[in-house]
Amino acid sequence: MRPRNLIIAAVLLAALSGVVWWAKKHPQPSATGSTASTSPKLADIPDTQIQSIDLKKRDGAAVDLQRQNGKWVITAPESYPADQDAVSSLASSLSPVTADSVVDDQPRDLGKYGLKSPSLTVTVHEKNGKSAEILFGDDVPAGSLVYASVNSGPKVYAVSSSVKSSFDKSANDLRDKRLLTFDTNKLTRLDLASGKSNIEFGKNNQGDWEILKPQPYRADSFQVEELLRKLTDAKMDLSSSAATASKSASAFASGRPVAAVKVTDASGAQTLDVRKNKDDYYAKSSVVKGVYKISSDLGKEVEKPLDDFRNKKIFDFGFSDPTRIEVREGSGNKALTRSGTDWKMSGKTMDPGSVQAFIDKLRDLAATKFVTGGFTTPEITITVTSNEGKRVEKAEFAKNADGYIARRENEAALYQLDAKTVNDLLDASKAIKPSATAKK
Repeated sequence: MRPRNLIIAAVLLAALSGVVWWAKKHPQPSATGSTASTSPKLADIPDTQIQSIDLKKRDGAAVDLQRQNGKWVITAPESYPADQDAVSSLASSLSPVTADSVVDDQPRDLGKYGLKSPSLTVTVHEKNGKSAEILFGDDVPAGSLVYASVNSGPKVYAVSSSVKSSFDKSANDLRDKRLLTFDTNKLTRLDLASGKSNIEFGKNNQGDWEILKPQPYRADSFQVEELLRKLTDAKMDLSSSAATASKSASAFASGRPVAAVKVTDASGAQTLDVRKNKDDYYAKSSVVKGVYKISSDLGKEVEKPLDDFRNKKIFDFGFSDPTRIEVREGSGNKALTRSGTDWKMSGKTMDPGSVQAFIDKLRDLAATKFVTGGFTTPEITITVTSNEGKRVEKAEFAKNADGYIARRENEAALYQLDAKTVNDLLDASKAIKPSATAKK
């Protein structure tokens, strides 16, 4: 036989031997369809029964997770708040943990599977005092599998590599990376001190944001919520090197102070100090150690002046339906009252389209800026009743050189309005007409 043919035959024989060996170690499911022998269950521990999880790697790196007061925390290698979603995902992987097959029922040498010195050991402590241990060894030569054993038992299993990956996490993988860990739903106060203004936000009895300082003002809820969203999204970059961390700390130390943020929820207050160095923003939190670079979006957000957070709308009824609207212009007086789905004026049913056009103008009426004076004799007074009669808003409008200045009842704030905006509103009021099928 030619040497070339001998080589080919030898290669084919070696491949066939490998297939036979693998088939013996990983038998196929029986003809009855049972998977009991090929998919054994290594563990099945519901998340609700788990008290703690210890992860230990071959190189000595370890992460200890514990449930405290209903929340997961990292207790080793250091004490850190945990990412609740990340740890819950890891814990849910324990219910159940299944193997691909049994590789060896009575192994003579665990070393050849990498189980004498496991690449990863997962120890689970249950609330009832029981514990379970899953050991992961070396990768199986063929396929995306890894050797494993459970509770120091004699059997060696072949487990999907994805099973190991679900537990193979570092402390950084499982840490809560937020710079501020406040509970948005339980937030009661927000303080923002910058070079432009010192603002204190609080919530009123209806749960809406309002400005308490420097003076009581209505707050633009969208702008306040946008600030909170960006504060919530601010996270640490734990992948950076020690040199990068040192550079960030140095840039923060020599940077220009931008703002100091304080948030207060049911658990207490947290602070974030923001500084700018050249074009970059850096932050230091009271919750975590270190200095971290943050997005320019957040940096610019905390730099906003007071007026950017004030409510420029003249009326607050929003998308709720008014039940009564009264307009006084000079000596004239017009009152619209809703009855069911109809709007009536002086006992007549009015055209719904023309009334709705006027309501839309009222809803959109907003100031171009805030002013501190110039309000004289009011020429127009509009009163809107909404929220089933629980909200009554009254605003007066006085002419000035730039258009109109509006003043809401019981408020010191003054709102500058374009003349065209107010004139369009008055035109919409005058355009209200009786319905074609007016009811008496």
